[in-house]
Amino acid sequence: MSDRLHGKVALVTGAGQGIGAGIAAALAKEGAAVALAGRSVAKVEARAAELTALGLTVLAIQADVSVRADVDRMVAETVTAFGQLDALVNNAQDSTKQRLVDVTDDDLELAWRTGPVASLHCMQAALPHLRETKGCVVNLGSSTAITGDATFGSYAMAKEAIRALTRVAATEWGPDGIRVNTICPAALSESAKAWGEEHPEAFARVLKSIPLRRMGDPETDIGRAVVALVSDDFGYLTGSTLILEGGRVTLG
Repeated sequence: MSDRLHGKVALVTGAGQGIGAGIAAALAKEGAAVALAGRSVAKVEARAAELTALGLTVLAIQADVSVRADVDRMVAETVTAFGQLDALVNNAQDSTKQRLVDVTDDDLELAWRTGPVASLHCMQAALPHLRETKGCVVNLGSSTAITGDATFGSYAMAKEAIRALTRVAATEWGPDGIRVNTICPAALSESAKAWGEEHPEAFARVLKSIPLRRMGDPETDIGRAVVALVSDDFGYLTGSTLILEGGRVTLG
């Protein structure tokens, strides 16, 4: 626990579980007031209750980021509750998994609406408030798009669109003092744990491909990196992609 982000307000989408929950916890433990948003109100309320029990300042908000009205309400509720908005973390994303030959228009629509379109809508809704605070946006990309992993076609397309959105926003919003960056994380979330239990040999191969020989922790590895991005420590970084995968993937 610290006051590193005292006085700042953050909104995290897809915060009911996994990486989103880890990011929200890390931000709250560093002193930020955090709105946890997600489609499942039960999940975000459960996460918020855990953080409230620690004496942290959080708010649970039910919101489906693929619905524009939900996005506008989510941002409005955050600002009404906490008075401002300093950081938006676009973590929510849905998709299917299949080879390109089997990708349907419905698969593309799902990935597109919950990924780059939702991220853009969240950013548009947050923009007036981020201008006031000279805040920042952290979008989530994926190394599956950078490496071109098989069966991730629609997901990879969506994630690379988000990285492009990040670069354009950094250019357009930089004069307002707003920073926009992307992270590409790999973490041992609930779904990753379940997959590892179902496919132990494949999971072992994945770990072997990571130089640090472990998956990241959603809170301490991914969340604390987001804390750094949100803080003044990275006040000169914008339009960039930060790979948080233990060395498995690099850019440059």
